[in-house]
Amino acid sequence: MAVKDAWRRTRYGAGMLTLSGIAVDAVSVGGLETCIQLPGMDVALDLGVCPPRAVARSTVLFSHSHIDHMGAVAAHCATRSLMGMKPPTYAVPAERLEAFEDLLAVWRRLDGSELRCRVIPAGPGTEVHLGKGRVARAARALHRVPCLTWSIWSSKQRLAAEWVGRPGPAIAAARKAGQPILETVETCEVAFTGDTLIEAVEREATLRTARLLLMEVTFLDARVSVAAARDKGHIHLDEVIERAELFENEHIVFTHLSARYGHAEAEAILEARLPVGLRERVTLLPPRRLRPTLGPEG
Repeated sequence: MAVKDAWRRTRYGAGMLTLSGIAVDAVSVGGLETCIQLPGMDVALDLGVCPPRAVARSTVLFSHSHIDHMGAVAAHCATRSLMGMKPPTYAVPAERLEAFEDLLAVWRRLDGSELRCRVIPAGPGTEVHLGKGRVARAARALHRVPCLTWSIWSSKQRLAAEWVGRPGPAIAAARKAGQPILETVETCEVAFTGDTLIEAVEREATLRTARLLLMEVTFLDARVSVAAARDKGHIHLDEVIERAELFENEHIVFTHLSARYGHAEAEAILEARLPVGLRERVTLLPPRRLRPTLGPEG
């Protein structure tokens, strides 16, 4: 119980963002670690690292199988079991399903535990129901390995357009007579690019119109060229600037920043380079308390 109580004390704390009314608890450094949590939706996007609070997320939507995005899955699964939580659900690119199950099988042998979980093979068009009227949908990202974008939609019912403005007694009579007076409306609350080339943003309208976009932008200036960024399968800030008019999102969070940039330096670059109209909608993830060593994608 002492372990469980100690873990609970770390569940919430500094570093939480709230954008478009959506809580975001995230760490993401290019080539080193990515774990983006949406606590209000009980979902995480990738598990390259497993912060204590991430253990609470019962569903994890994986974009791809690189270690900095998937490497902490065994720790997540085992810790949930230790805490007496229900087995998690993992949505994994279908092309990596067999290897993912092999990974869990090896850890089961090493750890001597069951590592119980539900694994969903995902591809473009896959839907994962998250409860409370929310569904996550996958689309194809463009990276060096099979990769998915994810969008999370909420649905609610409202008075059908043909009944708006009609007298209350008429609406009540129609309802009593069994006539359909409501319609279901879906809203894309959050979209996540995964690691990708910018063409995925051009192709997937959902990424450009979600209320909150979580977008990988790894490189910010000429220290890494656009061509080199593309060779690594990543987005360069130059490519975002060239397409600034495409983004209709209320808020955009830049993730996966290369470790070569200090946070203050990165903020200054964004301030100087992003066009008016986009800069005020962009948030850079807060810095990690401990600055990581430069990694291979940094």
